[in-house]
Order: sequence, then structure tokens, then C-alpha cells
Amino acid sequence: MSRFKSFAKTALKSTFALSLLGLSGWAAYEITRPAYTGGAGISSGSAYAPIRDRSVKFDIWYPAQPGGKTVNVGGNGVFYSTAAGRNAPHLEGRFPMVIMSHGAGGNSGQFGWIASQLAHAGFVVVLPNHPGTTTGNASAQAAVRVWERPADISAVLDEITENPDQYPYIDPTRIGTLGFSAGGYTAMAVSGARVDPDLLQRFCDDTDHGMSDCAFLAHFGVNLHDFDLSPAAADLSDDRIRATIVVDPGIVETLTADSLSSIDIPMMVLNLGVEPDVPAGVYARPAAELIAQAEYRAIPDATHFSFLAECKPDGARILENEDELDPLCDDAGGRSRAAIHRELSDVIVTYLKAQL
Repeated sequence: MSRFKSFAKTALKSTFALSLLGLSGWAAYEITRPAYTGGAGISSGSAYAPIRDRSVKFDIWYPAQPGGKTVNVGGNGVFYSTAAGRNAPHLEGRFPMVIMSHGAGGNSGQFGWIASQLAHAGFVVVLPNHPGTTTGNASAQAAVRVWERPADISAVLDEITENPDQYPYIDPTRIGTLGFSAGGYTAMAVSGARVDPDLLQRFCDDTDHGMSDCAFLAHFGVNLHDFDLSPAAADLSDDRIRATIVVDPGIVETLTADSLSSIDIPMMVLNLGVEPDVPAGVYARPAAELIAQAEYRAIPDATHFSFLAECKPDGARILENEDELDPLCDDAGGRSRAAIHRELSDVIVTYLKAQL
């Protein structure tokens, strides 16, 4: 517990894209002895990211045959884990790929619940850990450099598409993206959205947008006016992307109308909660209405944190004891998180099957 307490008190949360403590990330691969009998395999890889001059690590979930070691991905004292087959045999065939971007301060292990569902549905899911905004190495200064995250996605796509012999089970002509919070912005950026640097620089001048991001920046002495944010305006799109799903996308208010109108691929835009209750910082209907092929949907009974893994019975108490301000285990009260996840899984899987 001392390690948990040390982490929880020092973990850095998301800037702009709404915070996600990476609590579900450490102890991400707790290997157990039984052989795996399910249909979701997991392995790992890395890709050189020129923008960082270092490698980006990623997990790969894939349709699998029984076999390999059973691992429990993403669990700890707060969150439940998801079972997978470490290096389980691949199903024969080539499958569409979904590359998923986590929230800032989060990690690839937090989303086994949806990665497993996608793998069972016939998708390969690739989850990079974004350096500087991932559990254990996050910082407020790194989170400001939002343009580095889309470049990570393109670097991972380069690794996979340029080495087909290593990834023969992936169909490089059918690639989609899925992003949550900061990852929602990331997925929109690789789909063609661009940031207005002036709006980004003024992001914390007058409001907190209903979230804790600006308070987080202030706590660490970060003033957006001290940074050159012009790189955020660059075209970070990747034409290998065929469809996108974003969930509560961060800094959506800073995206330019022209860039949103120019997006020419299908996009599903999801907000967690009924529209009047969605925080302004992630409310995405106005952006969706500018995207020609976008569909917008709000998921009732949910909050921003409903996209995290299910909490254990003592999860909320542990978080309270660790002085965590964000209600990571709270949903809106109408349904359980498990029920919300079932709806999200159905929406995401159905949409990606139709598009990819």
C-alpha cells in the first residue's frame, strides 16, 4: 500500500484533456499460472518516435486462440483487471486495426475492458503509452505539448505498416482510431483537426471549463502564456486513418472550425452523460456538427470517468484516503459502470464494424 500511496500523492493528472490518474496501470501484468482459454491475446512492441528521439511502447490486443499465459491487465486495489492471453496464438487471417490513445496521466493498461471486447469482435487494438503523459513519467510541462501525442500515433503506424512480416495479422488498409480525453484530442488531430494556438494559450485565463485541468497547471506553476504553442497548429493528420471514435475529447474548444470542416473520414463523437451535464471542456456536439461525416451521441448515466475500468468495492474509499479530488469511481447513478460499459462496447464495436 505504501507504493500505492506514494504514487497516488505524486501522480500528475491530465492537462486540457481531463485528468486520469494512472492508478490502474501499475501492476499491469500480474501473471497467473493457468493457461489462457479465451479469445483475446496480448503482446507488446515499441516504435521509434522522431518527435521525441526515443521509442514509444505499446500493447497489442488481438483475436486469439486459446493458449499462452493468463495475465490480468490493468488491475490494482481500486480497479478491476481484464484477463488476456499473453502471447496466445493468433487466429488465422488479417484483421482491421484500432489504435487507441489514453488520457494524459493514464496508460495502456486502463482500457482492457474495451480492448478485450474489440479483440473478441475481430479487431487488433494497439495502445501506445505516450511519453511525458503516461503513468509514472507524466509532467505538467509535457502535457502542454499536445502535438507530440498525434506524432506518437503516426510513429506506431509507421512501425506496423513498414514491418508487415512482424504483423501479418493486421490489415494495413483498415485502420481506425479510438481516443479518450487527451486521447480524444489525439484521435481528432490524426484525423485532421488543428488547434488554434491563441485559444490554447488563453485556455485557463477565464474559466476552468468545469474540470480540474487549470487548477492542476496552476499547482505546478505552469502558465500557458509562457509557452510557444504554435506547433499545435500544425497539420498532424495521418491519411492511413479510415475512421475515428472520440470519447469526451480534451481541448475540443480550441480546435479550428476550418480544420473540423475539412475532416473527410467518418467519426463517432461520444460524450459521457446527458448533454446539459457534460463539462464545457469536453462538450463535443458543436465540433461534431462541423464534421461532415460525424455522428454525435451522449451516453446517459455516465460521467467523464465512466470510461475507466470498473472500480472495486473499496475503490472510492481508497481514493478518498489518498486525497484524490476527482471522483474516479463515480458514475451518474442511474446505471452501474458495467452497464455503461456494455452500451459503450456495443456502440464502439458496431460503429467500427460498419466503417472498417
